[in-house]
Amino acid sequence: MRTGGELIVDCLKAQGVDRIFCVPGESYLAVLDGLYESGIEIVNARHEGGAAIMAEADGKITGRPGIAMVTRGPGATNAAAGVHIAKQDSTPMILFVGQIGREMRGREAFQEVDYRQTFGDLAKWVEEIDDADRIPEIVNHAYHVAMSGRPGPVVLALPEDMLRDKAPARSIPYVEAPEPAPSPRDMNRFQALLDRCANPFLILGGSRWTSDAVERVHRFAERFALPVGCSFRRQHLFDAHHSNYAGDVGLGINPKLKERIADSDLVILLGCRFSENPSQNFSLLGFPDPGKVLVHIHPGAEELGRIYTPSLALNATPGAFLEACETLSGGRTSEAPAEAHQDYQSWTNSIPIPESPGFASTGAIMAYLRDRMDGQTIIANGAGNYAIWLHRFWRYREFGTQLAPTSGSMGYGVPAAIAGQLRHPERRIICLAGDGCFQMTGQEFATAVQAGTPIVVIVIDNTLYGTIRMHQERDYPTRVTATELQNPDFAALARAYGGHGETVTEDAAFPEALNRALEAGVPAIIHVKTDPDILSPSATISGLREKSV
Repeated sequence: MRTGGELIVDCLKAQGVDRIFCVPGESYLAVLDGLYESGIEIVNARHEGGAAIMAEADGKITGRPGIAMVTRGPGATNAAAGVHIAKQDSTPMILFVGQIGREMRGREAFQEVDYRQTFGDLAKWVEEIDDADRIPEIVNHAYHVAMSGRPGPVVLALPEDMLRDKAPARSIPYVEAPEPAPSPRDMNRFQALLDRCANPFLILGGSRWTSDAVERVHRFAERFALPVGCSFRRQHLFDAHHSNYAGDVGLGINPKLKERIADSDLVILLGCRFSENPSQNFSLLGFPDPGKVLVHIHPGAEELGRIYTPSLALNATPGAFLEACETLSGGRTSEAPAEAHQDYQSWTNSIPIPESPGFASTGAIMAYLRDRMDGQTIIANGAGNYAIWLHRFWRYREFGTQLAPTSGSMGYGVPAAIAGQLRHPERRIICLAGDGCFQMTGQEFATAVQAGTPIVVIVIDNTLYGTIRMHQERDYPTRVTATELQNPDFAALARAYGGHGETVTEDAAFPEALNRALEAGVPAIIHVKTDPDILSPSATISGLREKSV
């Protein structure tokens, strides 16, 4: 006989879980006790949102559900940010939430929440386990739901009295998600469309990718002379140095790339949903009629035809589709990939480095990072205008080196970097964060110190919520409200937490500051002070104001 708390841990061990992220709470003490001698590493975060983001990032890296545990009520609602990221990023994740005792329900007891209602729109499935004997069944199903089709988050509520109940121990099978694949008939139809087109374009995105699938997509693009773009924050799916790479189909898109996609006569969407950001506010394709031949391949059948009506819809994972592509006959030759790659290089080769006395420049930082760090470096970031510099000028070389939220969630970078470093201790992890972005989850730097993860956080400090300020200056010129920030000394904060801190106020100081941070052997923050006037590679406050006059 095992307690409910022990059964939860048994189920996680059966699924190969080696690490969970949590903020402890009295509502699930029985699970924490079950973890005591389990061999599963416990990473205790400082905020439930941080724990949930760490779990999401771990799921993004491994392809299996990242595990977060939080307490009831405010613990669960704090964690909702990570659940939302997992939904929009199609990441497998399971959030276990402690719950009030079963006999207390319906009275608005202390911290009582109806999790089915609270998470109903954010999670793929929400369940409350009332019977300890059903724990293996429900956790097993949670893994199937989280990983199958379009992956996503599952929330399981655990009444604290149920966790103390005893039930028979049971063997629990290891769960693997079904992998939908195209039929021979599907591939014959795809071959016909591919053979007829003159100007195809391939866009990669979504989840359920593997390193093998990434290798296959390079071969597929070469064989059929396909220019390749990567959807918003999915740039690690194709080597930026490859001669078929055309660039990032996201925010701040290269105008020549946007034109190339618009002019193509066949668009192949592989794995992605092609939602608002990559589609340029739903302007690149018409809907429901795309206005051109569209082939859409996605592991979630519900996503096919959801926005666009494709000429051919294939319910398949990227890997299964690309394996089937190796049975296609023939090939193509075209100058289009080389031309598209040249356009990409021209767009990213020249990094603007404006002169701003007394300040460092994000452009100079990106230029040095690109020269100094290798292709195995994992880059984590959240949301903000600072990320425009990263997405345009950093060149992703290898699968699994990008940790970034397609949901546009501020505060993602630091917790994600911690999860990435724990999963890949042999790699360098650089987190790029804006000053506003960092302060959403900056307390997790303490978690990084406690966990011994030598991440390097580069805080780009322009004393603004830069993205909102840019929109404010454009839409309500000179009427500045709520976008200015008074910031602490981030380098001193790093030292206070027990890490390494550097302050950079000029470009020439950054290389040595980065080298010292990389060699420190502890988590580090490089506080980079930048000119508030410079909002992006192409926008300044003064320039926007001149346009408004």
